[in-house]
Amino acid sequence: MQTRLAAILGGLILACVVPLSGCKKSPEAPAPEAAPIKVGAIFSVTGPASFLGAPEAKTVQMFAEKLNQSGGVLGRKIELLVRDSGGSPEKAISLAKQLIDEEKVLAILGPSTSGESLQIKSICQEGQTILLSCAAAEEIVVPLASYVFKTPQKDSQAAQWIFNTMKDLGITKIGVITSNTGFGKGGKTHLEQMAPANGVEILVNEVYEKEATDLTGVLTKVKGAGVQAVVNWSIEPAQGIVAKNMKQIQLDVPLFQSHGYGNIKYVQGSGEAANGTIFPCGRLLVADSLPANHPQKALLTEYKRDYESRYNEDASTFGGHAYDAILILTEAIKKAGSADPKAVRDAIENLKGVVGTAGVFNFSAQDHNGLGLDAFEMLTVKDQKFAIYQK
Repeated sequence: MQTRLAAILGGLILACVVPLSGCKKSPEAPAPEAAPIKVGAIFSVTGPASFLGAPEAKTVQMFAEKLNQSGGVLGRKIELLVRDSGGSPEKAISLAKQLIDEEKVLAILGPSTSGESLQIKSICQEGQTILLSCAAAEEIVVPLASYVFKTPQKDSQAAQWIFNTMKDLGITKIGVITSNTGFGKGGKTHLEQMAPANGVEILVNEVYEKEATDLTGVLTKVKGAGVQAVVNWSIEPAQGIVAKNMKQIQLDVPLFQSHGYGNIKYVQGSGEAANGTIFPCGRLLVADSLPANHPQKALLTEYKRDYESRYNEDASTFGGHAYDAILILTEAIKKAGSADPKAVRDAIENLKGVVGTAGVFNFSAQDHNGLGLDAFEMLTVKDQKFAIYQK
C-alpha cells in the first residue's frame, strides 16, 4: 500500500515538473482593452445650416478614424457620438442634455451655429462638460465660462479687417445688412460699435430673415442711401444671394462678407456676380498659395488633401473649425495625461502654439478662443475661386 501511494505521489510530482521542461503553457488571456473616451458632437448636418454642419461631421469622423487607427490617445480610442441638430437651437438643447446626462461624454464638439452654441453654453458649464464650439459669435466666450471654448476667429477681429481694408480703399459711408441669427446679431453689434473709431458711417442698417431667398427689397433701400460699400454678415445660404441681387439692381459698389463666407458653395450660388467679393477668413481656402515656410502650410494642405480625396468635395473653413475642435481636445487629453474633465479643461487653457486650420492657438485663463488678429487673411473671389486679396 505504501509503495503504491509513493508511486502515485511520484507521478503527481512528475506531472507538476513536466510542464516546465516539455509541456506548452496555456496562453495568457489578452489584456482588456482600455475603455474608449466618449466625445459628443452636435452639428447641423441637415437643414439650412448644412453647409456648416455636413463638412464638420465628416471632418471629425475622418480625424477620429485616423487617430484610432494609430492607437488612439493615451492608448484609448475616441468614441464619437455625432448628433444632427438640423440647425435648431431647441434640438441642440435636447441633444446636449442627452449627451451629458445619459452618455456622460467628456466634451461636446460644435454646435455649428452661434445661436445653438449660445443656447447650450450654460448647460455645458453647469454639467462641467467641455464645449468646443465651431461657431463664430464672440459672445460664446465673452463673458468667459470655464468649460466653454470656441475655434473660429473672433467677430470683432473680422470687423477690424473689413474696416482696415475700407480705409485703404477710401470708403467711409456703408450699408450693413445682417441675418436675424445669433451670428448676424453679433456681427451687427461689432460693426455698429467699431465703425465710428474707424472713420466709417453706417448710412443704412437692415436685418433680414435667415430663410430669405430674395434680398432685392433690402438692397434697394441700401442703394437709395448712396453707400460706397455693402457689408453682409450671415452664414446662411442667403449670403450666396446678396451678390446676385446687387448685380440685378445695379448696386455697383464693393461687397464685403463676414468670415462666415468661407464655403465655395456660396460663390457658386452667386455665379459670376460673386467675383470681387471681399472677406476676412482663415488660410485654408488659399493653402496652396502660402509660402512653403508658413507655419500652417503643412497642416492645411494635408487636411485639404485628405478631406477632398475622401469625400470628393471642396474643403471649407467650417470643416476646418471642427478639425481644430477635435485637435485641441486630443492635444489637451495628452497634456493632462488623463480624460478627467477638469484636468482636460485646465490643459486647454494652457495649450500654446497649437497649429490649427484657423491659426495658431494660444489659450489662457482669460482667452478661450486663443487666436489673434493675425489668424485672418483678407480674401476675394476671382474667376469664381478664392484668392488672396490685393488692392
